[in-house]
Amino acid sequence: MTQDGAGVTLVLGGARSGKSRYAEALCRAESGERIYIATAEARDAEMRARVAQHKAERAGDGWRTIEETMDLAGVLVREGAPDRVLLVDCLTLWLTNHLLAGSDVETEISRLADTVSARPGRLVLVANEVGFGIVPENRLARQFRDHAGRLNQRIAAAADEVTLVVAGLPVSVKGG
Repeated sequence: MTQDGAGVTLVLGGARSGKSRYAEALCRAESGERIYIATAEARDAEMRARVAQHKAERAGDGWRTIEETMDLAGVLVREGAPDRVLLVDCLTLWLTNHLLAGSDVETEISRLADTVSARPGRLVLVANEVGFGIVPENRLARQFRDHAGRLNQRIAAAADEVTLVVAGLPVSVKGG
């Protein structure tokens, strides 16, 4: 893998589409250390239960998990290596964390896109495709949808492969 973005796959899909399962399977097919970068921020009991379930599902499966809710670019710089495969699950939660924190979202998206293009090793990123629905009724939801669309476009441009997962079925959008 080279530092020019080779080895970057973006996996998109709706909620419960099978995108994470597909991304994990891609990573399992790779040699080298597998690192799961979880971006979820457990803000309530239900989310804490989901996070615990996901951790339990990966336990003993050869994953090292890093929980990072904000500085995703920093983790990719620190952990990216030719003998590793990094799985980021998911960009949409990372974006949510930045929106709720009042971050300069466009700056964070640019920083992440630049890092995705420049780090060594294999990288698989998961994100929700939220642009198929209606225009949301409130300002924050519209901002989220707009930022998510721009984020997905920037990462897709940097990726070698983009796959859309629909009802558990992967559809190649770019590369592959």
